[in-house]
Amino acid sequence: MPIVNIDLIAGRSQDQLKSLVKDVTDAVTKNTGAPAEHVHVILREMQKNRYGVAGILKSDEEA
Repeated sequence: MPIVNIDLIAGRSQDQLKSLVKDVTDAVTKNTGAPAEHVHVILREMQKNRYGVAGILKSDEEA
């Protein structure tokens, strides 16, 4: 049973998340032969003030 964990910053639409889960599932089934019903995709969203790169919170970056 393949389990895929994806961490991402919150803000994507429900349609984007659905598409991501479908595309990841399709890629895993294509490349591993696992049936889609055995592929688990876990999305973990974090707020911009809970994630940083190079010592800077994403919430403090200029858009």
